[in-house]
Amino acid sequence: MTESKVLTDQPSKKILRLTLNRPEKRNALNDEIRQELFDALRNGDRDKNISVMIIRGSGEAFSAGYDLSQPNHDVERSIAKTDGWWSRHVVNNWFEIWDMSTPVIAQIHGWCLAGGTELANACDLIYVAEDAKIGYPPVRLMSPPDMQWQTWMMGMRKGMEALLTGDHMTGLEAVSSGMANRAFPKENLDTGVLNIAERIAKIPNDLLALNKRAAHRAMESAGIRNGIRATADIQALGFHQESSKEYMNKLGERDLKESLSERDREFGDYREET
Repeated sequence: MTESKVLTDQPSKKILRLTLNRPEKRNALNDEIRQELFDALRNGDRDKNISVMIIRGSGEAFSAGYDLSQPNHDVERSIAKTDGWWSRHVVNNWFEIWDMSTPVIAQIHGWCLAGGTELANACDLIYVAEDAKIGYPPVRLMSPPDMQWQTWMMGMRKGMEALLTGDHMTGLEAVSSGMANRAFPKENLDTGVLNIAERIAKIPNDLLALNKRAAHRAMESAGIRNGIRATADIQALGFHQESSKEYMNKLGERDLKESLSERDREFGDYREET
Protein backbone atom coordinates (compact mmCIF):
# COMPACT_ATOMS: atom_id res chain seq x y z
CA MET A 1 0.00 0.00 0.00
CA THR A 2 1.34 3.43 -0.97
CA GLU A 3 2.06 5.67 2.00
CA SER A 4 0.09 8.90 2.18
CA LYS A 5 1.97 11.98 1.02
CA VAL A 6 0.24 14.07 3.68
CA LEU A 7 0.05 12.69 7.21
CA THR A 8 -2.57 13.99 9.63
CA ASP A 9 -2.70 13.97 13.41
CA GLN A 10 -4.34 15.91 16.22
CA PRO A 11 -1.59 16.89 18.69
CA SER A 12 -4.06 18.76 20.87
CA LYS A 13 -7.79 19.40 21.19
CA LYS A 14 -9.29 21.26 18.19
CA ILE A 15 -5.97 21.29 16.29
CA LEU A 16 -5.34 19.40 13.05
CA ARG A 17 -1.74 19.00 11.93
CA LEU A 18 -0.82 18.14 8.33
CA THR A 19 2.69 16.87 7.61
CA LEU A 20 4.01 16.88 4.04
CA ASN A 21 5.47 13.41 3.63
CA ARG A 22 7.98 13.21 0.78
CA PRO A 23 11.16 13.59 2.84
CA GLU A 24 13.28 11.87 0.19
CA LYS A 25 12.34 14.74 -2.18
CA ARG A 26 12.44 17.46 0.47
CA ASN A 27 8.64 17.49 0.24
CA ALA A 28 8.66 18.77 -3.34
CA LEU A 29 5.13 19.62 -4.44
CA ASN A 30 3.96 17.18 -7.11
CA ASP A 31 0.36 16.54 -8.18
CA GLU A 32 -0.16 13.82 -5.57
CA ILE A 33 1.00 15.78 -2.55
CA ARG A 34 -0.91 18.91 -3.59
CA GLN A 35 -4.09 16.88 -4.13
CA GLU A 36 -3.81 15.19 -0.73
CA LEU A 37 -3.00 18.49 0.96
CA PHE A 38 -6.08 20.25 -0.38
CA ASP A 39 -8.28 17.27 0.44
CA ALA A 40 -7.02 17.30 4.04
CA LEU A 41 -7.37 21.07 4.37
CA ARG A 42 -10.90 20.96 3.01
CA ASN A 43 -11.88 18.19 5.40
CA GLY A 44 -10.41 20.12 8.32
CA ASP A 45 -12.17 23.30 7.33
CA ARG A 46 -15.52 21.48 7.31
CA ASP A 47 -14.94 19.85 10.71
CA LYS A 48 -16.66 21.86 13.45
CA ASN A 49 -14.34 20.29 16.02
CA ILE A 50 -11.23 21.80 14.37
CA SER A 51 -10.25 25.40 15.15
CA VAL A 52 -6.71 25.59 13.76
CA MET A 53 -4.70 23.70 11.12
CA ILE A 54 -0.91 23.47 10.99
CA ILE A 55 1.12 22.57 7.88
CA ARG A 56 4.68 21.34 8.37
CA GLY A 57 7.19 19.16 6.51
CA SER A 58 8.80 15.84 7.36
CA GLY A 59 12.53 15.24 7.17
CA GLU A 60 15.00 18.06 6.63
CA ALA A 61 12.75 20.61 4.89
CA PHE A 62 9.37 22.27 4.80
CA SER A 63 9.26 22.08 1.00
CA ALA A 64 11.75 22.47 -1.85
CA GLY A 65 9.00 23.87 -4.08
CA TYR A 66 7.30 22.40 -7.14
CA ASP A 67 8.70 19.08 -8.28
CA LEU A 68 10.60 19.82 -11.50
CA SER A 69 11.59 16.18 -12.02
CA GLN A 70 8.12 15.22 -13.29
CA PRO A 71 5.21 16.87 -15.14
CA ASN A 72 2.86 18.99 -13.04
CA HIS A 73 -0.82 19.31 -13.87
CA ASP A 74 -3.74 21.36 -12.63
CA VAL A 75 -5.02 20.11 -9.29
CA GLU A 76 -8.52 20.86 -8.01
CA ARG A 77 -9.35 24.24 -9.56
CA SER A 78 -8.99 23.33 -13.23
CA ILE A 79 -8.25 26.07 -15.74
CA ALA A 80 -8.10 26.22 -19.52
CA LYS A 81 -4.61 25.53 -20.91
CA THR A 82 -4.06 28.96 -22.41
CA ASP A 83 -0.85 30.93 -22.01
CA GLY A 84 -0.11 31.43 -18.31
CA TRP A 85 -2.51 28.73 -17.12
CA TRP A 86 -0.03 27.28 -14.60
CA SER A 87 0.54 30.43 -12.57
CA ARG A 88 -3.16 31.36 -12.64
CA HIS A 89 -4.03 27.83 -11.55
CA VAL A 90 -1.68 27.70 -8.55
CA VAL A 91 -2.70 31.19 -7.42
CA ASN A 92 -6.32 30.03 -7.51
CA ASN A 93 -5.36 27.07 -5.34
CA TRP A 94 -3.38 29.10 -2.80
CA PHE A 95 -6.25 31.57 -2.44
CA GLU A 96 -8.46 28.66 -1.45
CA ILE A 97 -6.43 28.43 1.78
CA TRP A 98 -6.84 32.19 2.21
CA ASP A 99 -10.62 31.82 1.80
CA MET A 100 -11.09 28.99 4.31
CA SER A 101 -12.82 29.84 7.59
CA THR A 102 -10.27 27.96 9.69
CA PRO A 103 -6.94 29.67 10.45
CA VAL A 104 -3.99 27.84 8.86
CA ILE A 105 -0.44 28.02 10.23
CA ALA A 106 2.72 27.32 8.21
CA GLN A 107 5.49 25.79 10.35
CA ILE A 108 8.79 26.11 8.49
CA HIS A 109 12.08 24.37 9.15
CA GLY A 110 14.99 23.67 6.83
CA TRP A 111 14.57 24.63 3.20
CA CYS A 112 11.44 26.47 2.05
CA LEU A 113 11.86 27.31 -1.62
CA ALA A 114 9.86 28.67 -4.56
CA GLY A 115 6.44 26.96 -4.55
CA GLY A 116 7.02 26.06 -0.90
CA THR A 117 7.14 29.78 -0.08
CA GLU A 118 3.88 30.24 -1.97
CA LEU A 119 2.22 27.57 0.15
CA ALA A 120 3.57 29.16 3.33
CA ASN A 121 2.44 32.66 2.38
CA ALA A 122 -1.05 31.44 1.51
CA CYS A 123 -1.36 30.51 5.19
CA ASP A 124 -2.57 32.94 7.83
CA LEU A 125 0.41 32.72 10.16
CA ILE A 126 4.02 31.67 9.60
CA TYR A 127 6.37 30.41 12.31
CA VAL A 128 9.91 29.40 11.45
CA ALA A 129 12.99 27.72 12.81
CA GLU A 130 15.68 30.31 13.38
CA ASP A 131 18.01 28.57 10.91
CA ALA A 132 15.37 27.91 8.22
CA LYS A 133 16.40 28.88 4.66
CA ILE A 134 13.69 30.60 2.66
CA GLY A 135 14.07 31.80 -0.92
CA TYR A 136 12.83 31.91 -4.51
CA PRO A 137 15.81 30.95 -6.74
CA PRO A 138 13.80 30.40 -9.98
CA VAL A 139 13.85 34.19 -10.53
CA ARG A 140 17.49 33.80 -11.58
CA LEU A 141 17.01 31.82 -14.79
CA MET A 142 13.41 30.67 -15.10
CA SER A 143 10.73 33.27 -14.39
CA PRO A 144 9.25 35.65 -11.82
CA PRO A 145 7.21 33.92 -9.08
CA ASP A 146 3.89 32.23 -9.84
CA MET A 147 2.47 33.87 -6.71
CA GLN A 148 4.40 37.08 -6.10
CA TRP A 149 4.04 37.45 -2.34
CA GLN A 150 7.39 39.15 -1.74
CA THR A 151 6.45 42.83 -2.03
CA TRP A 152 3.15 42.29 -0.21
CA MET A 153 4.57 40.44 2.77
CA MET A 154 8.00 42.12 3.06
CA GLY A 155 7.40 45.60 1.64
CA MET A 156 8.68 47.20 -1.54
CA ARG A 157 12.42 47.38 -0.79
CA LYS A 158 12.99 43.98 0.80
CA GLY A 159 10.61 42.36 -1.65
CA MET A 160 12.44 43.96 -4.56
CA GLU A 161 15.80 42.72 -3.29
CA ALA A 162 14.45 39.18 -2.99
CA LEU A 163 13.13 39.29 -6.55
CA LEU A 164 16.29 40.81 -8.05
CA THR A 165 18.76 38.44 -6.36
CA GLY A 166 16.90 35.20 -5.66
CA ASP A 167 18.86 35.06 -2.40
CA HIS A 168 17.54 33.09 0.55
CA MET A 169 17.02 34.40 4.09
CA THR A 170 17.17 32.71 7.46
CA GLY A 171 14.17 32.26 9.71
CA LEU A 172 15.35 35.18 11.84
CA GLU A 173 15.63 37.37 8.75
CA ALA A 174 12.14 36.27 7.65
CA VAL A 175 10.73 37.58 10.94
CA SER A 176 12.66 40.84 10.56
CA SER A 177 11.33 41.22 7.00
CA GLY A 178 7.71 40.85 8.09
CA MET A 179 7.14 37.59 6.22
CA ALA A 180 7.07 35.43 9.36
CA ASN A 181 5.51 36.02 12.76
CA ARG A 182 8.10 34.50 15.07
CA ALA A 183 11.22 32.31 15.05
CA PHE A 184 12.06 29.49 17.43
CA PRO A 185 15.17 27.37 17.91
CA LYS A 186 14.62 24.33 15.68
CA GLU A 187 14.27 21.97 18.63
CA ASN A 188 11.51 24.17 20.11
CA LEU A 189 9.56 24.77 16.89
CA ASP A 190 6.92 22.03 17.31
CA THR A 191 6.18 23.05 20.89
CA GLY A 192 6.22 26.77 20.17
CA VAL A 193 3.78 26.49 17.26
CA LEU A 194 1.51 24.14 19.17
CA ASN A 195 1.35 26.57 22.10
CA ILE A 196 0.23 29.37 19.78
CA ALA A 197 -2.32 27.11 18.06
CA GLU A 198 -3.76 26.17 21.46
CA ARG A 199 -4.22 29.83 22.34
CA ILE A 200 -6.04 30.43 19.04
CA ALA A 201 -8.23 27.36 19.65
CA LYS A 202 -9.58 28.91 22.87
CA ILE A 203 -11.61 31.34 20.74
CA PRO A 204 -14.96 30.13 19.32
CA ASN A 205 -14.79 29.05 15.66
CA ASP A 206 -17.41 31.54 14.49
CA LEU A 207 -15.40 34.47 15.84
CA LEU A 208 -12.13 33.03 14.53
CA ALA A 209 -13.62 32.94 11.04
CA LEU A 210 -14.66 36.59 11.26
CA ASN A 211 -11.33 37.69 12.74
CA LYS A 212 -9.47 35.96 9.93
CA ARG A 213 -11.80 37.46 7.34
CA ALA A 214 -11.38 40.95 8.80
CA ALA A 215 -7.61 40.81 8.32
CA HIS A 216 -7.97 39.50 4.79
CA ARG A 217 -10.61 42.05 3.82
CA ALA A 218 -8.31 44.82 4.99
CA MET A 219 -5.51 43.50 2.78
CA GLU A 220 -7.91 43.01 -0.12
CA SER A 221 -9.04 46.63 0.16
CA ALA A 222 -5.37 47.51 -0.37
CA GLY A 223 -5.36 45.37 -3.53
CA ILE A 224 -3.49 42.23 -2.53
CA ARG A 225 -5.72 39.75 -4.34
CA ASN A 226 -5.79 41.65 -7.62
CA GLY A 227 -2.10 42.45 -7.29
CA ILE A 228 -1.08 38.82 -6.89
CA ARG A 229 -3.32 37.76 -9.78
CA ALA A 230 -1.79 40.46 -11.98
CA THR A 231 1.76 39.32 -11.27
CA ALA A 232 0.78 35.74 -12.12
CA ASP A 233 0.44 36.98 -15.69
CA ILE A 234 3.90 38.55 -15.47
CA GLN A 235 5.23 35.11 -14.52
CA ALA A 236 3.82 33.71 -17.76
CA LEU A 237 5.81 36.30 -19.73
CA GLY A 238 9.00 34.95 -18.17
CA PHE A 239 8.84 31.77 -20.21
CA HIS A 240 8.86 33.81 -23.45
CA GLN A 241 12.22 35.43 -22.65
CA GLU A 242 15.26 34.10 -24.50
CA SER A 243 17.22 33.41 -21.31
CA SER A 244 14.34 31.43 -19.85
CA LYS A 245 13.72 29.44 -23.03
CA GLU A 246 17.40 28.51 -23.24
CA TYR A 247 17.45 27.40 -19.60
CA MET A 248 14.19 25.45 -19.84
CA ASN A 249 15.44 23.62 -22.93
CA LYS A 250 18.55 22.56 -21.02
CA LEU A 251 16.38 21.56 -18.06
CA GLY A 252 14.58 19.05 -20.23
CA GLU A 253 17.76 17.63 -21.75
CA ARG A 254 19.98 16.96 -18.75
CA ASP A 255 20.08 16.01 -15.10
CA LEU A 256 17.91 18.29 -12.94
CA LYS A 257 20.60 18.66 -10.29
CA GLU A 258 23.10 19.92 -12.86
CA SER A 259 20.59 22.50 -14.12
CA LEU A 260 19.97 23.77 -10.60
CA SER A 261 23.70 23.91 -9.96
CA GLU A 262 24.19 25.99 -13.11
CA ARG A 263 21.59 28.43 -11.82
CA ASP A 264 23.27 28.88 -8.44
CA ARG A 265 26.98 28.36 -9.20
CA GLU A 266 27.87 32.02 -9.66
CA PHE A 267 26.03 32.90 -6.46
CA GLY A 268 27.61 30.17 -4.34
CA ASP A 269 24.37 29.29 -2.57
CA TYR A 270 21.53 26.73 -2.52
CA ARG A 271 22.97 23.59 -4.17
CA GLU A 272 26.37 25.29 -4.48
CA GLU A 273 26.58 26.47 -0.89
CA THR A 274 29.91 25.63 0.73
